[in-house]
Amino acid sequence: MSFNDDEPILASQAVSGKKPAAILAGKTKVTIFNKTTAPLEESEFKVMPELTGAGSGSDRPGVDLVTVLDVSGSMEGEKLEKMKIAMLFVIQKLSPIDRLSVVTFSEVAHRLCPLRQITETSQDEIENLVKALVPENSTNISAGIQMGLKVLNGRKLTIGRVFGIMLMSDGLQNVGGDARQVPVRNVPVYTFGFGEDHDPSVLNAIANHSMGGTFSDVRNQNNLSIAFSQCLAGLLTVVVRDLKLTVTKAQSTILKVSTGNYPLSYDDAAGSVTISFGDLYNKEVRKVIVDLLLPPASSPAGSNVLNITYTYSSGGKLFDAIPLIIIVSRTSRTSVEPERKEVMMEENRLRTAQMIKGSRVMADDKNLDGALENLVEAQSLLENVVNDESNPLIGMLKSELQQMSRLMKPQAIYEKQGRPFALSSETSHNRQRFAARGDDPKELRLFATPRMDAYLEQAKSFDEDPRKPLPSVYGDEKELAVDEDEKQERAVEPLPPMVGG
Repeated sequence: MSFNDDEPILASQAVSGKKPAAILAGKTKVTIFNKTTAPLEESEFKVMPELTGAGSGSDRPGVDLVTVLDVSGSMEGEKLEKMKIAMLFVIQKLSPIDRLSVVTFSEVAHRLCPLRQITETSQDEIENLVKALVPENSTNISAGIQMGLKVLNGRKLTIGRVFGIMLMSDGLQNVGGDARQVPVRNVPVYTFGFGEDHDPSVLNAIANHSMGGTFSDVRNQNNLSIAFSQCLAGLLTVVVRDLKLTVTKAQSTILKVSTGNYPLSYDDAAGSVTISFGDLYNKEVRKVIVDLLLPPASSPAGSNVLNITYTYSSGGKLFDAIPLIIIVSRTSRTSVEPERKEVMMEENRLRTAQMIKGSRVMADDKNLDGALENLVEAQSLLENVVNDESNPLIGMLKSELQQMSRLMKPQAIYEKQGRPFALSSETSHNRQRFAARGDDPKELRLFATPRMDAYLEQAKSFDEDPRKPLPSVYGDEKELAVDEDEKQERAVEPLPPMVGG
């Protein structure tokens, strides 16, 4: 069975004013961090390209979103009501250039509606479908994700569109196949573990197998609207798709490329490594540390040690950046230039993330004492880092380690709370993308974007009273005005995105 009944985007007063981006260049800015000098003798050297999304919501691509919702028996009561409110927030934040399909699963999966263009009429109809949901019986996550993939893979309208799946579940898969074995390929899947009885290993694996997906641990059921809102804020601010960064050796050897768990491809003949990032949100950042080995130099001179280029698509068109050449001065001076603080900060983050993963592995092996000691050591290492007050990264890493430590013992607490927290932390660090975790959504904001911060407050208010109107894409006369969220972001940062690297 496949679907090809996705609704077209019909032109109307509400969408006729949308124009595609006129400039492809400048939607991703690149900054390079490295020392300017290196000794004449053979030495190791680090280069860190930093890619930042730089776009505008006024020319964003339309989003095709499939929500895959658990309606098993364990969702009965307040859980189901909280899920409905979270879905109403999503529906009301979408615009006429977006399409939404709702899939539910219990023992089997059902598609409640095809991908529908969000108009006033469809918005009301989809809201009514969500409000009518009732709990059923078993939990077949595999059927749910497969149904969501069929909706997206069968689309007729695909060019230039952002797409993704948001999947939430509150329980263990107890019927159907293993959802971890479902091939999701290039579809971003964002998973949400709801409550304390979900299976974080399954939901985390689904997200990790996708392109750019994350796993969020929503232990407190009052935070589901907030968790959904953070994911939606990203999808509604995608500035480029299929972002790829290629680093090519020059007068050097590439020893290692550190970039989380994004796919790497190697061209041994060219001496290059390509990282595939998928979509990039506005103001979202991707950092890559490239470890090089520089050969001995016979005399002081400038040396080309690395070539960097990147590509992305926007509006269905490909942009190929002009290569950046990294020149380093080989010198006989005895003084050693210190490493760039930006590189050191990123190395501290990577080390902390690795130690969190190590603690989780030890705890899974019932070695809670060793896991806790590892977290304490990670905190001690951060204490020695001089934190720039303008960079809150170290403070957030410390808070993350402290929360993880509190959830490490006893075994019952770790199983219910510690493991999901650790896995959501890992997926967030690996993707360099926000994932909800912990009881306080305001405390751990690693990788959050400005739109996510805005939606955090909106979702919190909406959850308290769903009757409150949300900032909308609609003006007073139902014509598509500048998005109110976009207006607020422009007020904070009025300058347009920079063109070029």
